[in-house]
Amino acid sequence: MKNLLLFFILIPLSSFSQGYLHSNGQKIEDGNGINIVLRGLGLGGWMVQEGYMLKTGSFAGPQYVIKQKIIDVLGAEKTEKFYDAYKQNGITKRDIDSLAAWGFNSVRLPMHYNLYTLPIEKEVFSGQNTWLEEGFKRTDDLLNWCADNKIYLILDLHATPGGQGNDANISDYDTTKPSLWQSVANQDKMVALWQKLALRYKDNPWIGGYDIINEPNWNFTGSNQNGCDEMSNSPLRDLEIRTTKAIREVDKNHLIIIEGNCWGNNYNGIFPLWDTNMALSFHKYWNHNDTASIQKMLDFRTQYNVPIWLGESGENSNVWFQEAISLVESNNIGWAFWPMKKIDNLAGITSVSITPEYKKLLEYWEKGGVKPSADYANKALMQIAENYKIENLNIKHDVIDAMFRQVHTTETKAYKKHVLPAKIFATEYDLGQNGYAYSDKDVINYDGTKFTQWNKGGSMRNDGVDIESCKDKITNGFNVCFIEDNEWLQYTFELNEAKNFDVDIRFSSDKAGGKLYLENESGKISKTLTIPASGGKNKWQTLTLKNVNLKKGINKVRIHFEKGNFNFNYFEFKTAK
Repeated sequence: MKNLLLFFILIPLSSFSQGYLHSNGQKIEDGNGINIVLRGLGLGGWMVQEGYMLKTGSFAGPQYVIKQKIIDVLGAEKTEKFYDAYKQNGITKRDIDSLAAWGFNSVRLPMHYNLYTLPIEKEVFSGQNTWLEEGFKRTDDLLNWCADNKIYLILDLHATPGGQGNDANISDYDTTKPSLWQSVANQDKMVALWQKLALRYKDNPWIGGYDIINEPNWNFTGSNQNGCDEMSNSPLRDLEIRTTKAIREVDKNHLIIIEGNCWGNNYNGIFPLWDTNMALSFHKYWNHNDTASIQKMLDFRTQYNVPIWLGESGENSNVWFQEAISLVESNNIGWAFWPMKKIDNLAGITSVSITPEYKKLLEYWEKGGVKPSADYANKALMQIAENYKIENLNIKHDVIDAMFRQVHTTETKAYKKHVLPAKIFATEYDLGQNGYAYSDKDVINYDGTKFTQWNKGGSMRNDGVDIESCKDKITNGFNVCFIEDNEWLQYTFELNEAKNFDVDIRFSSDKAGGKLYLENESGKISKTLTIPASGGKNKWQTLTLKNVNLKKGINKVRIHFEKGNFNFNYFEFKTAK
């Protein structure tokens, strides 16, 4: 009897010792009672396409509209082959290996229900749930890759049966069909799906939690169509309680994460909480990174003794990323940024390359005209699917540096190693915070209603520095542009001995009057160079600063733009004659 009693006492303890994330008061802990700060990334666009990620947002936002556009040019059979390739390449083990290597300890998977079960209108019998292998298989694979890297996988139902919000792009909501909130059958299917997932993964400690409804945005009784003025939110609360109950019937181990209305942030009427192992998610975009911006969630954490988690954020500058992550981590709040992959992406850790053929397809979809042949469209789309492979992505190391290293230090580091004498492209300035690696006047977007463009050229790096495509005969593809008075860029070099250099400055300018000089921590190390008119922004010329001395060891050289209004391609250090 004593041994039997000991067995039952150990059951809950053994589940935690395996590493299940769980709530403990206001903290998220692992099975050993260690506080866990989740540092994650959302795999947006993989299972649920959103138009803005594919450059179709202005004419095709929800996935079902995007898919219809593709069917129009490819036909149904080739469209399915495209989607097979797109999903196969979209997330692989190599992607997850990379995330772990970069510092992420968690992944948020935005799921589309239609990869796991049929829509209600396609079920042969009302109330039936036909389970589809694809979604479960892809989730199994992803979970195995996460487990191999010892990072947590958080399941996020991003597109519920019927769709959970009037912002249709997010949830693939088809307004011609009943939404999640207008159909009991859709709600039944959602609950059944969560129970199926919980039964499948109940014993796996690398599942970090169940984020049961992403960004509900629906007006139940209020006037705001996205639910931002709702005071009770009773349909949302009822469905979250019902879903929790279904999960707990099969899974006592895993953290349940809930979101409020109004894209996750309106918790009016949601309390009191109904489970002892829960966390509250909130989403944060385009606002200031001060305590006031998260105060309501901090109050909820204290009042209801529950952990909070920044379940989605991003789409801003590196300066904003560093500020936001510093803010939440200093308050013991984990985060998941958004998204991993997007076509021609500036504000993300990777960018999928756009092609001229795909641009032509976008133009046809938006403006009409001569329809591309099926063969042309197929090659264009299959190349885009190929570009989603991680080996074909442009990895944005400046963004990764801002999210991890810059959160903890103002120290700068070289963007790449340069051995002088050498040609240094302007866009290869140091990695680091504004005011330390560079100085620019427009560096962040704080306002969700009036967009502030931090990189006015929209290319290469996600800092405040303005960068555009370069058409000079010698180029790395980009140049610094929209230079304003007293902005500067810093570059780090290491020399084995002190040397004098002549420094060529490659510039273009519509008009005369720009001025620049080189400096280090002690002050100016060159004369001031006055920039003449070169004949236009694509007319490049070279001027030289003579006898610039660099010391032995580490040199942090700043090119200071005393007067702006010119473009800067590169500077070349040559041994002084």
